[in-house]
Amino acid sequence: MLVGVPKEIKNQESRVGLTPASVKELVLRGHQVLVQKNAGAAIGLTDAMYEGSGASILDTAAEIFARAEMIVKVKEPQPQECAMLREGQILYTYLHLAPDPEQTRALVKSGAVCLAYETITGPNGGLPLLAPMSEVAGRMAIQAGAAHLEKSKGGMGLLLGGVPGVAPGHVAIIGAGVVGTNALQIAVGMGARVTVLDKSVDRLRQLDLVFGNRVSTMYSNAHTIEEAVLDADLVIGGVLVPGAAAPKLVTKDMISRMKKGAVVVDVAIDQGGCFETSHATTHEQPTFIVDGVVHYCVANMPGAVARTSTFALNNATIGHAVALADKGWKRALQANPHLKNGLNVCQGHVTYEAVAHGLGYPYISADSLLA
Repeated sequence: MLVGVPKEIKNQESRVGLTPASVKELVLRGHQVLVQKNAGAAIGLTDAMYEGSGASILDTAAEIFARAEMIVKVKEPQPQECAMLREGQILYTYLHLAPDPEQTRALVKSGAVCLAYETITGPNGGLPLLAPMSEVAGRMAIQAGAAHLEKSKGGMGLLLGGVPGVAPGHVAIIGAGVVGTNALQIAVGMGARVTVLDKSVDRLRQLDLVFGNRVSTMYSNAHTIEEAVLDADLVIGGVLVPGAAAPKLVTKDMISRMKKGAVVVDVAIDQGGCFETSHATTHEQPTFIVDGVVHYCVANMPGAVARTSTFALNNATIGHAVALADKGWKRALQANPHLKNGLNVCQGHVTYEAVAHGLGYPYISADSLLA
């Protein structure tokens, strides 16, 4: 198969779909790989490295899209990229379609076969292609939150870990999945007072066994969320409904009653956000203020640590990329029900139920297209 890797064009996005090592995996199996010039240069992955792994370097994204049978990216295609997709071409990347009707419409119109990293499942449950970026984003959320508690960045002027004789800041983490657990580790390490909320008592029990009295665990409901948010100096939103829009768990009213200069970090912003007051921001302008509360809602947080993120992501994505290249999309999806769960849009149909229902499309099952 002819596999193409265009340079990412989303704001401040320096990750790249395939590393030179991943390229070599495909080339050794008899596939051709086309990489856009300087696709990985910003993170030290030079064109010479890609050529050394067997890739061909092309000057423009247009050439990549025109020739490749499968496009491997990191972030969702931007409008100009959607316009270059063609019928039957495979797109393998993060999509986050539920809160993005324009992208969904463009992908449906293209007729391409679009597989989303974030809805591919694992044999033991979970979302293994989303997990590495969730790990990065969870850890970054505390860093970003701590930085924006500084007075010069709009915060209340609080050192998250405190100092002897001065109480540390209070961090409330909504969701104890991959994002929440990684945020929890960093917050505890910084010496913050931490409350974590989740609907799974089993998960809370596990965290209690690991962290003991260094954290407070609370069953998540409207009352406990309100209680934790109003007492917190920093709130991390890390909830996820796979493939669907994130639930709005923190209301405008709660935000209006939070401490002035508190910070909220909405890691769920890729799926629409879990704060009612959230809207997506960029690394160039990462925050805005509502009712005196600093909102950090960067939609591609792991892009700030693009080198770490690229290698972590490739560890998770290369196996399915090889399967798609070896077998073609139909046979690969028939052979692997977990990969099949990644099919979101295919040949003009929406094939992920939560996206179809959320955006008003008829739902067509992947199985009906594979029959």
